[in-house]
Amino acid sequence: MTGYHDKGHAHSSYFNIAMLREAVPHQYWINPIDASARGIQDGDITEIFNDRGRMHIKAKVTERVLPGVIAVPQGAWREVNEEGVDIGGCINTLTTQQPSALVKGNPQHTNLVDVKRA
Repeated sequence: MTGYHDKGHAHSSYFNIAMLREAVPHQYWINPIDASARGIQDGDITEIFNDRGRMHIKAKVTERVLPGVIAVPQGAWREVNEEGVDIGGCINTLTTQQPSALVKGNPQHTNLVDVKRA
């Protein structure tokens, strides 16, 4: 999993603006090869998970991301349901808060995850 800045908000600012959310839906990108192997279609609600957490988020099936990689937009507000699943689509649910060893910076642009239909 890799993270990216989408056009609908700046970091987490403006994420709550309905007009922007309508214009730029909060969804992650998955390659058609990976989506097909998992029975995922464009617009499906899916679960992205690893040993750090679980989130539900809508899939955008596109060739604009390589097979074996998913791209999740950063800046979403975390919203945890009664099952402990983040339904807000916050990428930090799946990343480490441990700084990188070399520069003590943000290490969270490459994370191992799996995806399935929710």
